[in-house]
Amino acid sequence: MAFINIVDCGACPDGKTLNTKAIELAIDKCVQSGGGTVFVPAGIYLTGPVFLKSNIELNLEAGATLLFSNDLNDYPVVESRWEGVKRECYASLINAYGEENISITGRGTLDGQGAFWWKIFRAKENKYPRPKMIAPYECKNVLISGVTLTNSPSWTINTILCDNITIDNVTIKNPYDSPNTDGIDPESCSNIHISNCHIDVGDDCIAIKAGTEDTKERIPCKNIVIENCTMVHGHGGVVLGSEMSGGIVNVAINNCVFENTDRGIRLKSRRYRGGVVEDIRVNNVIMENVLCPFIANLFYMWGPRGQDPDVCDKSPAPVTDATPAFRRLHFANMTCKRVNASAGYFYGLPEMFVEDCSFENIYISMAEDAVAGIPAMLVGAEEVKQKGFFMCNTKDIKFNNVTVVGADGPCFEIENSEDLTFTNCKSKENKANAPLIEQKNCKNCREV
Repeated sequence: MAFINIVDCGACPDGKTLNTKAIELAIDKCVQSGGGTVFVPAGIYLTGPVFLKSNIELNLEAGATLLFSNDLNDYPVVESRWEGVKRECYASLINAYGEENISITGRGTLDGQGAFWWKIFRAKENKYPRPKMIAPYECKNVLISGVTLTNSPSWTINTILCDNITIDNVTIKNPYDSPNTDGIDPESCSNIHISNCHIDVGDDCIAIKAGTEDTKERIPCKNIVIENCTMVHGHGGVVLGSEMSGGIVNVAINNCVFENTDRGIRLKSRRYRGGVVEDIRVNNVIMENVLCPFIANLFYMWGPRGQDPDVCDKSPAPVTDATPAFRRLHFANMTCKRVNASAGYFYGLPEMFVEDCSFENIYISMAEDAVAGIPAMLVGAEEVKQKGFFMCNTKDIKFNNVTVVGADGPCFEIENSEDLTFTNCKSKENKANAPLIEQKNCKNCREV
């Protein structure tokens, strides 16, 4: 297998010379040898988009930076997915199409110079959607390990229609106010392993997706393990949806810390999107200074048709293949400190309840200096502060050993729900001297 140093192919580490051709040459030489390593030594290398091929490892030495061009002319237009729908986009910074055994490794840095792209986006001057940083498409056996990714133009890692993905020991840093700079977004992929990562971004830290109702291929995102990660800032710690028309199944989230992530575990979709989110297990997670730790919202209002009257209607609609469903969501052994708005917010469809969920060994304490906010984005939702769980259109939910400290009102406000049980649940330091549970239009919801 070949080992090709990009400097030997003419690359110049001055941060000014465009090295796209030199990197392409190094990749081509590896391909001609049947595969190998493209090595980036210490230095700053300006480049346009890179297109990896099968059996290629792009290895960045500590002290090496690939600095991506902010010249639109360097970015060809390619076909990809953008927000769940196939369309033409500017090429990502690192691309691979239909390849296998590709790797991005080392202790170096990819710098996307995102400020250039964020300015164009905010001015609505971009002709095509912004580049992502790393976006393999229909690839097998993808490894991203060790590198630091910063200033992404949009989503940082977006694997699309891929199988067997490992993302390990990666650091992602995008400014907290940078638009749509998600950390890791697997989309309609299978067998995904995300571990030991540190993520600090301007949107969702990890968002699991599977296309929208406008995506022809209904392909699930499945068999996902997320563990040993720290996530600071961002709109959500781990988010499922709202693009989930292909379904999201078999997700295990373990041993993670979320801090300042607005929301914690967040599921979102809406009528006519279809798809099922099921078999999600979250264990050993600590959250601090979050708006709301647990959200399952089937009236999500943002995006095309999100505020159409029939989508927002709170009365039952016919159940069809286009009715989304959330079920078998299980949360255990979690501590959530300095919660601002609400302990949890589940809002199912009246025709399709969120069902078969459990909360076990959960401790939630409200922030003394809480800032009011909207827990879940749906039409009619209002800002709240220091509220407990709100559960509407839910069924077969079990709360066991759940403690809520410092709530202003009932710890569990239940509406239009069935078969909710509460075992050894406690309210402490309640600001309103409210009852533990308050029910409205419920069946068989009780303490046991």
